[in-house]
Amino acid sequence: MSLHSEPIGPVPEETARIARAAFPRGTTWLRLRDELGTIYEDASFAAVFPTHGQPAETPWRLALVTIMQFAEGLSDRQAAEAVRARIDWKYALGLELTDPGFNFSVLSEFRARLVAGSAEHLLLDALLVACTARGYLRSRGQQRTDSTQVLGVLRVLNRLELLAETLRAALNAVAAAAPDWLRARTPPEWFERYSRRIEDYRLPKGDAARRAYAELVGADDLFLLNEVYAPTAPSSLRHLPAIEGLRQVWIAHYSQSEGQVRLREPKDMPPAPTARQSPYEPEARYGYKRGQTWRGYKVHLTETRDDDQWPHLLTHVATTIATAADMEQLASIHQGLVRVDLLPKQHLVDTATSARGICSTASTGMRSICWARHRRIINGSSRPSRASTARSSRWTGTSTWCAARRGAPAQAGTRRTRLKASQSSRSPSRPRIARPARFAPSARAPRASRVG
Repeated sequence: MSLHSEPIGPVPEETARIARAAFPRGTTWLRLRDELGTIYEDASFAAVFPTHGQPAETPWRLALVTIMQFAEGLSDRQAAEAVRARIDWKYALGLELTDPGFNFSVLSEFRARLVAGSAEHLLLDALLVACTARGYLRSRGQQRTDSTQVLGVLRVLNRLELLAETLRAALNAVAAAAPDWLRARTPPEWFERYSRRIEDYRLPKGDAARRAYAELVGADDLFLLNEVYAPTAPSSLRHLPAIEGLRQVWIAHYSQSEGQVRLREPKDMPPAPTARQSPYEPEARYGYKRGQTWRGYKVHLTETRDDDQWPHLLTHVATTIATAADMEQLASIHQGLVRVDLLPKQHLVDTATSARGICSTASTGMRSICWARHRRIINGSSRPSRASTARSSRWTGTSTWCAARRGAPAQAGTRRTRLKASQSSRSPSRPRIARPARFAPSARAPRASRVG
């Protein structure tokens, strides 16, 4: 598929007339087109499309459909049907009423191109530029960043299920890439052992039997890895993600002693937050934050917080592995905000972000950053956490300022925290910054249990 850019015209006259008659009060998508226009341009996506080949569907329309699809929670099939059947969608996309739309598979191909070209940020960046041009956003204001969990689409596996299912996933990947090669080297008993999905109720009972089964799986793992990495094996097999996942899982759970494969004891295994949780979602990890545990990922959301400007809009979104520390994301968040000229003057963060993360943002031109008192949302109401309340005497007002550059002179209008003489033993000429209390105990990974 290649990109053949065409000028974007107005909404077709017949489409506009029918849409206005059918929706005299307007709809979300009619107002979106009237207020923000098309938002995207084909030229923005030129880098992810080749210059030769069959013409691709118009990228700016695919980008807008992706946003509309997400807003309504539609699948690819449902979104393609909406393009074909809904008048308000045709109005927003500038299509004739008789336009048949496109096949639903085009949407997943478009997303894959964005991810492969590291261009997924273009969807939000263009929307932010359009909102800024119309006064909905402004730079040098106040913004807030916090993170929350994203659940992985995976089945929670115990240790024994994970070991056997990882081998099964690797066998399936090799069978798809080199079926004849695998058939010539696979022992007959493997078809019975790994042909079906590994589930606990079919596994042996009792600690001794389960350990023996786990070590049998480990020996099978080692046999397959030795065959794959042999000089006579197809070199492409070594680069399969499933084979790399099998190698990592074997190293984490097994050892070899005197020619025998042994299952590692829990104390000899890597920490749970760094361990793989599923062979089918290799980046999913065990996460912990504010007493919540999950298996999946973490998303860091940044939104505007100016009291005189509504609504509050998201300005940056970053998805990371679940174990990524919040304090490590500030630099990349500020770089993303610089890209769309929305760097804040005051940035609110919670107590999961340390002063080390704050000071690392000096290169982006941030003069100051603000600690936000950690709060919990309970039944829609915001309440201070117990740790924050217990040490509220350490705060002046609701937030504390911190200079990003140590020793930088105070700017006009900048407040510094003042502590009573009894609270600080330092010289009055060098006020100390109050540090927020720890709001939760340190994250503890679950201790590995016995086999299974």
